[in-house]
Amino acid sequence: MTPARKEQAAVWALAFGQTLGYACFFYIFAALVLVWQRELPWGNGVLALGPFLAIGVTALVSPQVGRWVDRGHALRLMGFGTALGAAALALLAVAWHPLVYLTAFVGLGAAASATLYEVCFALLIRRFGERARGPITRVTLVAGLASTLAFPAGAALAEAFGWRIAVWSAVAVVSCVMLPLQVWGAHSLGGGRARGAPKPVAGASWRVILGRPGVLGLMALFALLNLDHWMLVSLMRPLLAEMGVADGRAVTAAALIGPAQVLGRVALMAAGARLRTRVASLFTVLAMVAGPVFLLFSGGGVALVLAFAAVQGAAMGILTILKPLLISEVNGPADYAASAAAISMPAMVSTAVAPLLGTWIMGVGGPLALVGSALVLAVGALVLLARR
Repeated sequence: MTPARKEQAAVWALAFGQTLGYACFFYIFAALVLVWQRELPWGNGVLALGPFLAIGVTALVSPQVGRWVDRGHALRLMGFGTALGAAALALLAVAWHPLVYLTAFVGLGAAASATLYEVCFALLIRRFGERARGPITRVTLVAGLASTLAFPAGAALAEAFGWRIAVWSAVAVVSCVMLPLQVWGAHSLGGGRARGAPKPVAGASWRVILGRPGVLGLMALFALLNLDHWMLVSLMRPLLAEMGVADGRAVTAAALIGPAQVLGRVALMAAGARLRTRVASLFTVLAMVAGPVFLLFSGGGVALVLAFAAVQGAAMGILTILKPLLISEVNGPADYAASAAAISMPAMVSTAVAPLLGTWIMGVGGPLALVGSALVLAVGALVLLARR
């Protein structure tokens, strides 16, 4: 295999590894939460605390993970993190007490920090430099199907064999498929060491990073959009059930988010350099404003519910590509991972808070209150972008 073909194969290996990682580490809560609400006597607050802790741990350890990546340790992180994720899923599968359940999600959060997009993008940017947009797009095109895999697979396995077997299936997928894909792909791309640089460069301090022009604006923008998106998506099936949407249609809508992400990324890739970053950002935020509007006027009707899933998914799909490129433009590739950790911290906190906050809002004001809150956040992001 020629070096060029090996690089391409490694990028595709990482793409499929990221897909399985997001499906098993990230979407497992949203895929199984309705079953847990029926079968586990711990209450919605305890259940929602799981993903809150997971994303909180991801945010907490991401600065150190970023420093390790900038020192060239992406390969080790991906291998160890994937193994840790499999162990955390095994603990979740046998959870008999809320503390065991919550401990499993703590492990999933640490595994996600060491294996998913930020580490993968840092590896690609350090390997390909200014040519990284193509590999990043290929990875996100495939990984955007994670929700399409997680929601139907989780629902079908839980219905047929019970939720514990569904989680054990995730353990098998992570151990037998994701782990070799991640390790081989990272190893084939140099393990995160910048091409031509014998000694990896350590990341800059947060004080330096936060002082760079545009950084604080990016932090606020990503935080608002993440809170909007994950309040809706992490509670999508309970939200749609409260709005009178049949569960089968709710699963279909949830599964549509993944393909919509892919289509959004394909559209961005097809537009290429003709579509400037600012214009692409504007379209993305406008789509996230439109999503809650569709839900508010849907009345439980399937057409507008599917329209919500389509625009919400497409917007986040595009944002996933824009985010690392914007961070790289502001900071350069040398300390990308440390910079991404700093800029992504408020967004990760927003993502962690989203299920708890969304559960509280829906409990107090019902489903329309949750949708209205998401709309306010999206409009806030639009105003911030317009002011910039």
